[in-house]
Amino acid sequence: GDILIDTWSKAGTTWTQQLVSQLIFPGDPDVYGMAMSPWPEFRMLPKEDAFAMAEAQTHRRFLKSHSCIEAIPFRDDMKYIYVARDARDVVWSMYHHHNIITDQALDILNNSPGRVGQAITKPGCDVVTYYHHFLDTGSLPGFGPENEFWSHVQGWFDARHVPNIKVIHYNNLKDDLEGVGRSLADFLGIEVDEALWPKIVANCSLQHMKDVASRFELLDMVFDGGGANFINKGTNGRWKDLLSKEEIDKCDRVASEQLSPECADWLRTGQMP
Repeated sequence: GDILIDTWSKAGTTWTQQLVSQLIFPGDPDVYGMAMSPWPEFRMLPKEDAFAMAEAQTHRRFLKSHSCIEAIPFRDDMKYIYVARDARDVVWSMYHHHNIITDQALDILNNSPGRVGQAITKPGCDVVTYYHHFLDTGSLPGFGPENEFWSHVQGWFDARHVPNIKVIHYNNLKDDLEGVGRSLADFLGIEVDEALWPKIVANCSLQHMKDVASRFELLDMVFDGGGANFINKGTNGRWKDLLSKEEIDKCDRVASEQLSPECADWLRTGQMP
C-alpha cells in the first residue's frame, strides 16, 4: 500500500506530497507532507534515518524520489505517482532553489561519504544563461554532468498505462487542484468525506504550505529564508518576460529532439494525448 511520488526536481514534488498527505489525513491543517515523506536517496541525512522514519510510520506511507524510472524498484502492491512540468518553468524554479541553498548545506552535501561527481556550487550566472546551459548541455551550472531531464520524463511517460502508475502534470495541479485530488483519491483507493474537500484544497494552497513549511527546521538549515522561501511563487511562465521568441522556441526544439512527439506536447501543455 505504500505510495511513491517521483519527479525531476522542481516539477511539483512538494505540492503533490501535500495533496497526498491531505488525502491520508483529510483536512488536517497541521500536516506538512514534505516533513513526513521519507526521501531515501537524500544524501544529507543517513539512509538509515530515512529507513527508520519509514519503518516507524503507522499511517499509509508515501515516499519521495527524484530517480528515473529505471532506478525505481517496482512492486505490484505499491502506487506510483509521477509529476512533470514544462522544462522552462522547471529551470526558472530550479534557479531560485539553487541560489538559496546555504553554504552549510553545500558543505554537508559536498562532503557526503561516497559522493559521486563534482562538488555542487552556486550557479554563478543569471537565469537566462542558466536556461541556455541546461538546453545546450543537459546539465545545470554548478551541478556537474547531465541530469537526464528528458529521459527522466520520457521514461515515466512511457509507463503511464501501467495500472499502478499515475502520471500528472503541474498545470493540472494549478488549473484544477480539487479535480487532481479526487483523481488521486480514486487511484489510491482513499474515500474522502465530501465535506472535507474545501479544507483539503485550502491546506494545499501556496500560503498554507509556506506557513507549515516555516515550522520545518531542516529547511532553515538548507535554504536561506527557510521553508517560507523554499516554497516560492508556484507560478508558471516567469520566463516569458525575459526570453525572446527564439529563445522560447529553442526549448520546444530541444524537446522535440529528445522526446516523442506525444511526450513533448504533454510536457509543454499538460494535455494528455
